[in-house]
Amino acid sequence: MSKVMIVTGGSRGIGAATARLAATRGYQVAVNYVSNREAADQVVNEITAAGGRALAVQADMAVEADIVALFETVDRELGPVDVLVNNAGIVDQVARVDEMSFERVDRMMRVNVTGPFMCAREAIKRMSTRHGGKGGAIVNISSAAAHRGGSSEYVDYAASKGAIDTFTEGLAKELAGEGIRVNGVRPGVINTEIHASGGRPDKPEQSSKSIPMGRAGNAIEIASGILWLASDEASFTTGARLDIDGGV
Repeated sequence: MSKVMIVTGGSRGIGAATARLAATRGYQVAVNYVSNREAADQVVNEITAAGGRALAVQADMAVEADIVALFETVDRELGPVDVLVNNAGIVDQVARVDEMSFERVDRMMRVNVTGPFMCAREAIKRMSTRHGGKGGAIVNISSAAAHRGGSSEYVDYAASKGAIDTFTEGLAKELAGEGIRVNGVRPGVINTEIHASGGRPDKPEQSSKSIPMGRAGNAIEIASGILWLASDEASFTTGARLDIDGGV
């Protein structure tokens, strides 16, 4: 039986690249999306056309019931999860902290921090040898912003990703004896649609000047790191944070 991977936020950008690459490595893939069913279906159709198996599943990472239903759907349609990629995340418009509303920060933390916690909870219940599982892997997607701070742009986003770094380290230690490896990937500036949603569609081009390698990254470069951490090639790796950022 091929392994099952859940990719949250799998309809675009890094998530979509990860889902496609995972399918070529033999995974059955659950492509999670929150609202853009058309984009998720396109990823699924590309995978199935190439002979793989994939499923689009709607779930809002800020809603616990949606997350529980996501895992139950995957149990029923694909089987118990082997790999969870906590990729779903949001960014907001450029702003200083003294310009941020409570609602903005609350939403940022619910989607970017609470959502991954709840997804991990559901994955652990299925993977952990403590619960009768056979083990597995969790890969949390953080950001270079976690150690750069996002000053005068997205301090709330950076803080949420700093929380993910801490979560990764703590959870890795908690689960190391239960057959689950937990690692993180910290992308730098990547050519994806997320920058437009934050009002900075030109950020990859503008940031290239300050990246030592002289360019922004591509989603497939991040997906490759994610798939390595999920694979048996990384069998002695847990609690790691893999920086894929062009040297920043």
